[in-house]
Amino acid sequence: MDQISTSAAVLASARSFLVAGGYNGFSYADIAGVVGIRKASIHHHFASKADLVHAVVEGYRREATEGLATLDRAVTDPSAKLAAFIGYWRACITDATAPFCVCAMLAGEMTMLPAPVAEGVRAHFSTLAGWLTEVMQAGEAEGRLTLIASPRAEAEAFMAIVHGAMLSARAYGDPGIFSVITDPLLARLRG
Repeated sequence: MDQISTSAAVLASARSFLVAGGYNGFSYADIAGVVGIRKASIHHHFASKADLVHAVVEGYRREATEGLATLDRAVTDPSAKLAAFIGYWRACITDATAPFCVCAMLAGEMTMLPAPVAEGVRAHFSTLAGWLTEVMQAGEAEGRLTLIASPRAEAEAFMAIVHGAMLSARAYGDPGIFSVITDPLLARLRG
């Protein structure tokens, strides 16, 4: 395995472990076992667990930002953007490709995270809340969304409900619970 593919494999493994059990849910030994390398090889790429998780969070943030930008280019209707966002997570949870948001999982451990990781998680939430606020503002202005609070408050509530729906789907072991929670949210916003 070359250095780039080893690094990518370590990052992918760490991401899977983070989604499954959070920051304290894995060790370098766990990753070494999955990737098929020695722990020392991981330290060659990522000196500490904090460095590794920070790299995962930054990669995740880039993917999310690119995904939101792609959605903005593909969909103009704010209501449809929210539906597509929910649809993305519904599909990920149903087929288990990404059953939980990496940053949402880490947010539950915020007080115990190393500072650079916590800052990355905060930045992810801030970016997502900013995007959702813009969508809510546009939807209200176009008459496509019915807001009962400020666009920012609606964005924060939307984000919290979607993340909470992920958590409930996991707790019940039932991907369908995600839709049980998010469908009424979208219906309310659509008026």
